[in-house]
Amino acid sequence: MTVFVFVLIVLAVLALLASVHRWLWIRLVRDTTRPGSPVRRAGTVAAFLLPVLALAALTAGRAGAPFWLQRTVAWPGFMWLAVLLYLTLAMLVAEVVRRVWLRRPVRTAAPAASPQEPELLVREDAATGTGETGAAGSGPGDVATAPAPVTGGAAGEGPDGVTRRLFVSRALGGAALVATAATVGTGTYGVLRGPRVKRVQVPLARLPRAAHGFRIAVVSDVHLGAVLGRAHAQRIVDTVNRTQPDLIAIVGDLVDGDVQDLGPAAEPLRGLTSRHGTFFVTGNHEYFSGAQQWVDHVRELGLNPLENARRELPYFDLAGVNDIAGETEGQGPDFVAALGDRDRSRTSVLLAHQPIVIDDAVRHGVDLQLSGHTHGGQLWPGKYLAELANPTVAGLERYGDTQLYVSRGAGAWGPPVRVGAPSDITVVELASYQA
Repeated sequence: MTVFVFVLIVLAVLALLASVHRWLWIRLVRDTTRPGSPVRRAGTVAAFLLPVLALAALTAGRAGAPFWLQRTVAWPGFMWLAVLLYLTLAMLVAEVVRRVWLRRPVRTAAPAASPQEPELLVREDAATGTGETGAAGSGPGDVATAPAPVTGGAAGEGPDGVTRRLFVSRALGGAALVATAATVGTGTYGVLRGPRVKRVQVPLARLPRAAHGFRIAVVSDVHLGAVLGRAHAQRIVDTVNRTQPDLIAIVGDLVDGDVQDLGPAAEPLRGLTSRHGTFFVTGNHEYFSGAQQWVDHVRELGLNPLENARRELPYFDLAGVNDIAGETEGQGPDFVAALGDRDRSRTSVLLAHQPIVIDDAVRHGVDLQLSGHTHGGQLWPGKYLAELANPTVAGLERYGDTQLYVSRGAGAWGPPVRVGAPSDITVVELASYQA
């Protein structure tokens, strides 16, 4: 039954994508070009090729395709998904403008009369109703019927052969393309430039005075893969090290792929430096490719994996739990193992990839949970969808005696684009009430 429902959902999504692409082809290709023109042929080919590339980008990794093939289809395929989203939104707005614009009548001015030829008017006989043709002003009783304004509708054609409908389609389509290019281009630049540093102070009731000002650099959702590689990892390492943190917490979704393919991309993580080290917990994407291989590899890179485990630091307990995606492999989160026997008089900070485990954190007396996963929505209006599945999408919120901080992430999944949810590395500064 579950497989049947899944198949129905997949078919429904494919049908929706096909419908959207057909509608965009009609509005952007058929309505703006002439039959048989090279532009129409190119647009038609793109309308078939781009969705195929997008599907290939989404499935190549799961299908076990060679990494070179994944990289080949990833950039055009994923970028088209971002373009498709904002081009569809722009064309929906354009559709409203189009309907209003085409319903307005067009007034075409009558041609001026030749000075050598007097304007001929129709004169009706008042008694018989019969008409005869005569020159303008031929008598005081004449009734002159002036040329009526021409309403050119959608089919009115200008002197250059461009119909009104064609002009409107080209104007609105061009505007939608420009708006989409600007939106996606800006969002791509924000990701490739690297995350910005965000600073948040979090007061904790049980934190001793000696720990006041303790800085934790929170890194989440880097998503090294076929699109974001070694250069992106190096940018993140450089940004983190510049903040000179006391501790670095990588809270899941570090990679999208195997160690064999992405080991070189993750190599810069060796350069992370802090007083108390770098700690790592798994995210759901680690389990897509095999979490254990990455747990072992990050350990080789000098990181400290916390697999349902706890580390007692000088001023507080740092705990970490596996992502809930690990439950399918019998490696899900175990809060009892990570927090069950700790001294509750000490402050506790929990690393957990997904915010939805906050209820478990509250039950185990956690003071602060650090999470990622949501990307802050990544692509507007994705924030509103993320709110349906997560208690907090981004930022700091309190749940009982536990505070939850959710990072928007340092990378991007799928399209290397962010709109309305810029990437960040958050420096969480712990504050003591006793200071």
